[in-house]
Amino acid sequence: MAQELIHRVKFAHRAEGESFSKTLNKRVNAYFKENGISKYADGRMYLKSVVIVSSYLVPLILMLTGVITSTPAIVLSWMVMGVAISGIGMSVMHDANHGSYSSNDLVNKFVGYFLNLVGGSAENWKIQHNILHHTYTNIDGLDADTVTFPMLRFSPFAKRRAVHRYQHIYGWFFYGLMTVSWIFMKDFKQLVDYKNSGMTTNYDTGFGLITLRIILVKLTYLFFTLALPIYFLPLPWYGTLGCFFLMHFIGGVILGMVFQSAHIMEVCEFSRPNEEGKMKDEWAIHQLRTTTDFAPNNKLVTWFVGGLNFQVVHHLFPKVSHVHYPALAPIVRQTAEEFGEKYHCIPTFTEAVLGHGKMLRALGREDIPSSMVVLT
Repeated sequence: MAQELIHRVKFAHRAEGESFSKTLNKRVNAYFKENGISKYADGRMYLKSVVIVSSYLVPLILMLTGVITSTPAIVLSWMVMGVAISGIGMSVMHDANHGSYSSNDLVNKFVGYFLNLVGGSAENWKIQHNILHHTYTNIDGLDADTVTFPMLRFSPFAKRRAVHRYQHIYGWFFYGLMTVSWIFMKDFKQLVDYKNSGMTTNYDTGFGLITLRIILVKLTYLFFTLALPIYFLPLPWYGTLGCFFLMHFIGGVILGMVFQSAHIMEVCEFSRPNEEGKMKDEWAIHQLRTTTDFAPNNKLVTWFVGGLNFQVVHHLFPKVSHVHYPALAPIVRQTAEEFGEKYHCIPTFTEAVLGHGKMLRALGREDIPSSMVVLT
């Protein structure tokens, strides 16, 4: 993606007077002020962080120290770690890398690096997610979450290939490879892409040192989660390697289902700027039209996915901790309706995943020149 394209894209100016975004920001700020609470995380978040990170580290430590030795228990431990990987990604590092975990930047930076603990790169993620995805949601060629490798088609603007006809069947398998791809390939490819587009200039070190740092972090990660288990666990090396990939496959599938079910849906718009780079809507309205919530009444889902089932609220207020999303959702919904905008929400997680599968099928079989495609 070219840096000049990013600079050229401009969202519409807010309407004169009480625009949607101005009204919404005023009401959300009033909510925090009237209740005397901070927009950052609280004790609920700290406790959850301990539980989820422990669910990842404790099974690994018990296996490496010989406490867990039976094959079924070892396999189960790796599976628990796989679930914990997705939990760390959604419920712990996600808030921190958005700057909403704490008012202290050092705390956010430290907790954000928990992504490195599971094989990713916090530095790359901030560019891909915070800048490209959150700013340019579902915009052709700019949203990094819709620009994927040729086997998957996530946007009506992307080229449709014959193999995409079956992506609603095989796509889930590739979701399972998501975190493995981060470790061995995606982070390095992204780093080069970001360098070429001038997006690494704000890093505190040069490109060479950034690359070296990412390599060292990944080697350290692989030493503790793969090399040591191969040496210490009472399994053949290929058994441990298989468990390592099983862990990442479970984590990848969960992450894929949660993140893609919020944007790659039939109710969401996909758009591109006009020749001058201008978008039809102001940024906040654009987020409403490209995003959907799901399972708002399921407290277990909300807890585990870090409030990402309230994706509309998250996109409008990424610097607010997810522990506040359930309380903010009615405010956003009411304000949207007052301004004649629809607040997309799917009742259950199962319906959201099935809806995403339906969208994958449609994208694989049609060019979809429908109401979901907006040409500015």
